[in-house]
Amino acid sequence: MGIAIGTGTDVAIETADVVLVKSNPMDVLNIIKLSKATYNKMLQNLWWAAGYNIAAIPLAAGILYPMGIVLSPAVGAILMSLSTVIVAINAKLLKID
Repeated sequence: MGIAIGTGTDVAIETADVVLVKSNPMDVLNIIKLSKATYNKMLQNLWWAAGYNIAAIPLAAGILYPMGIVLSPAVGAILMSLSTVIVAINAKLLKID
């Protein structure tokens, strides 16, 4: 990962992944905190989506049909949309300690 200081050369700024606008090298610590928080949030969303699909796919396939429980396609679509909304809301709750 390349980090450039905002007052650096144009080549450094163009090729860097992150540019420190305030030219404060201590902001590198904030970048590290942000990357860790983002990674943790990504894992939370991955587990949520995987857990949801592990539960919802068998229901949509009719695993509970012998018990008289049938999931209509419309309900399945609503639940899938709800899963997407929950993942998006969880992503918006990203906070840096």
